Amino acid sequence: MTPGNSGASTPEDDDPFGYLYADGQANGAQPPSGGYGYPNAVNRVHTVGQRQYGQQPPAAPQGQVPQQQGAYGRPNAHYAAPEALPGGAPTGRQSGQGGGGRGPNTKGLLIGAVAVVAAVVIGIGVAMLNGDSDDKGDKAGGDTSPTATQSTEPSPSASSSAPSDGALPKSDAEALDLGGGAAKAADVKGARAAGGVYVTNFNNVGASVTWTLKDIPEDGKYTVFVGYGVPGRDGTATLTVNGTASDRPVNLKNWARAADGDYEKGWTDTYNWIQLNKGENTIKISCEQGNQCDANLDRLRLAKGWVDH
Repeated sequence: MTPGNSGASTPEDDDPFGYLYADGQANGAQPPSGGYGYPNAVNRVHTVGQRQYGQQPPAAPQGQVPQQQGAYGRPNAHYAAPEALPGGAPTGRQSGQGGGGRGPNTKGLLIGAVAVVAAVVIGIGVAMLNGDSDDKGDKAGGDTSPTATQSTEPSPSASSSAPSDGALPKSDAEALDLGGGAAKAADVKGARAAGGVYVTNFNNVGASVTWTLKDIPEDGKYTVFVGYGVPGRDGTATLTVNGTASDRPVNLKNWARAADGDYEKGWTDTYNWIQLNKGENTIKISCEQGNQCDANLDRLRLAKGWVDH
């Protein structure tokens, strides 16, 4: 064996890439017949579209690894999207209702109906609360009425003959106790007391009439009505109940709208709200300093509760 020739079995014969070199080609080296670059390699290349979907590739010879259909991360040339195949997945969203449209939004309609019902219930609740508030306001108003010996102004349409309470006393001028120069008279027509008698000379400080009440059935609120006549001018007097003077005067207003000096046309009524005790009580009407007492008094009447007629 010489350095130029190693024998029949040369490296280029063993080298699978010997056919790439000039000396290998000179010695007759040939490319492998099994596949590109590797003897007996499985390299069954197919053109794109040649393989049909659903067919299995031919099995590789025993001991060899079957060829992968595509590298990781690359699309497979033999893959076809399901929608491109006969009977494949639909290309659009299907509707559960016939005709291809969406059904009515029943959930939205239900929410709307509940909202309407809630609004109606809230409205009714507000109206009921307002009604309760009004009732409470009326009751509260009653609590702010005059106290035990306070008086209140009568309306301009105060009746000249208020109905009497049969269970409570009333008194004409004839039965009243007079003081401070007050006197009885019957000259002016129109007085409603028995015999037309009334109390006059009342327009002097200290003049008074006192009414003693017996057998008041119970403690509580009462109204005293005073019949009087003024000569076309407003007047006032002081009310005292059981020795306590009221902070409101007896309002001797010209409700009858009599002309100035006309006592005969000036007869009318006024009232004060008072508090009485069970049993005996005294009511005094007097002309005190600061009062305008130009009036004739003809009768007194008592009613249960704080009323205006």
